Amino acid sequence: MGESITEGTIINWLVNEGDTFEEGDIILEVATDKVDNEVPAPAAGTLVKILFQTKDVVPVGTVMAILEVSDEVQNKMNDVKLSPEKPLKNKQVKASKPIQKSSTEKFSVSNSNTFFSPLIISIAKEQHISFEELARIPATGNDGRLRKSDVFNYINDGRPYQFSQPVTQDPTAYRIPQLTFDKGKGKIVEMDRMRQMIADHMVYSKHTSPHVTAYVEADLTNMVNWRNANKVAFQEKYGERLTFTPLFVEAVAKAVKDFPNINASVDGNNIIVKEDINIGMATALPSGNLIVPVVKNAETKDLKQLATNVNELSGKARENKLVGDDIKGSTFTISNVGTFGSVMGTPIINQPEVAILALGIIKKRPEVIETENGDEIAIRSMMYLSLSFDHRVVDGFLGGSFVRRVADYFEQFDVNRKI
Repeated sequence: MGESITEGTIINWLVNEGDTFEEGDIILEVATDKVDNEVPAPAAGTLVKILFQTKDVVPVGTVMAILEVSDEVQNKMNDVKLSPEKPLKNKQVKASKPIQKSSTEKFSVSNSNTFFSPLIISIAKEQHISFEELARIPATGNDGRLRKSDVFNYINDGRPYQFSQPVTQDPTAYRIPQLTFDKGKGKIVEMDRMRQMIADHMVYSKHTSPHVTAYVEADLTNMVNWRNANKVAFQEKYGERLTFTPLFVEAVAKAVKDFPNINASVDGNNIIVKEDINIGMATALPSGNLIVPVVKNAETKDLKQLATNVNELSGKARENKLVGDDIKGSTFTISNVGTFGSVMGTPIINQPEVAILALGIIKKRPEVIETENGDEIAIRSMMYLSLSFDHRVVDGFLGGSFVRRVADYFEQFDVNRKI
């Protein structure tokens, strides 16, 4: 289910206790990292006991159910030489990623001298809870230790201490006012699971990365004219639609190669500059929610391969058929806000990346251009590009130079390019 997955939510049990099933039958559905996964039966048999119910959050490596294999499978298993300690009759259904051995290292928060176990640290990272916020959660364990149930009860209560400020004796210190807002009356719409995840990720990103946005303008007339002249021939030759997205991905990948430090993430005091250039494409699902499928190793692919990848991922997103690997491993993200008619945008960084590029609508307007006869006014296809970057590791020079280089690749598009 992906190396970064630490837990899943049970969506639905398709087999009840006491029911029989065949090998490969879907036993349950589990939601992980925006993607729903079907869990097949490892062998034919009977479901003896369900250990977790619908909507339960289950850590990776945890036993979810006990299965009893059929006599036919049992006989085959008996023919295999197994060590005495391995059970032959009952089979446990577990998530595919093995649980890691707990480290004996303890984590402390200096302002409260509270120690947290590796399990609590793992849950906090997944839920984007800081050490300071953990220290505010009431603990019910021995010696004042924080238990897993304490953390989940706190989350279920809406994280009431999320934005609490430490008490200070400085009378001049700024304090967040405790305001009560009139939220008004109207239809109550409960957030679905994906919308909650998006909300958590966006708030976490804004809290983690100091966002700065740089803007440039690009003349896409050459690219627009070439695409309009070749899109029919391209589809006839390769069987793929030629949208602007693969052209954008191609130019962005070239610019990332020119400025590799934009293709990075932050790990404490270290900057990890990624070797692969995997371009994420922020994509709207039919529900209106957002997901980011990834074009892997974009710098190594030609236009035909990029068009194939983009069309396949976009189609799977529209049909809600994306799988875990489709949305994993992005190192830099683009968001084409122009598809919604937006002139420009100020995108929020897709963590743990350090920058995200928003592409506005391509709009025709009169522009002053230099010609052999001097300055002239002409109708040109123009676009605004906006790059939000993490100012912890990306300075204005790098951010501005990168987005300008992307615009240069757009403007210098070869109108004589062969498909």
